[in-house]
Amino acid sequence: MLAPTVAHLSFVRDDGLPLDYIPGQFVQVHFEYADGTPTKRSYSLATIHDHTLGAGESVEIAVSYVAGGAATALFEGLEDGGQIQASGPYGRFCLMPADANQRYLLIGTGTGVTPYRAMLPLLEKQMAERGIEVALLFGARTPEELLYGDEFRAFADAHPRFRFVPCFSRELPAEGSPQAHADVRHGYVQQFLAEFAPDPGTDIAYLCGNPNMVDACFETLKGFGLPVPQVRREKYVSSK
Repeated sequence: MLAPTVAHLSFVRDDGLPLDYIPGQFVQVHFEYADGTPTKRSYSLATIHDHTLGAGESVEIAVSYVAGGAATALFEGLEDGGQIQASGPYGRFCLMPADANQRYLLIGTGTGVTPYRAMLPLLEKQMAERGIEVALLFGARTPEELLYGDEFRAFADAHPRFRFVPCFSRELPAEGSPQAHADVRHGYVQQFLAEFAPDPGTDIAYLCGNPNMVDACFETLKGFGLPVPQVRREKYVSSK
């Protein structure tokens, strides 16, 4: 469990085939409601990799558990060795090879931070090769809900061009705790976006997570002059 209501789950393909995906893409999990009606849910791949996933390599996702949710019942009922049906990968919420920006602004809330975890190797490469800067603003209600926070913090410590800014809407970390540092903010991510002076001449922004956050940040970025192609969006809705 990454947080009280979020699980990190790992799977391997049972057909022995590789999985070639671009960080930022998602898979769809197919299952049925109790009455037999087919349905599906989408989950961004959290796997950190810089190559095609071969046979036996983990396919990782983060799942928010929702009370009474059909997908929640599916995942909570899985034991080691349990199977799911999935398709994909899908999606274009990815770093693009033709990008010539100087900075990425990555904004996420909840499990919407998952694709950014998968992007870390590509970001590391671009920081080394292109000298780009990256700012990750991650919104969570409390410190215990800061998914993959230790990993992002360690990555920021090792890469001066990567800035990690946790934004806590309800509760700040205790003084002296690992989560407490100078870049912590108290409030919602959209409140602090202007602090980074988004610039249409240098920046590409990614927005992933709560739809209200995505919409609010999109309007803010447009106000700074960023054209729509430089603002890439993916909304996460917790569904039953």
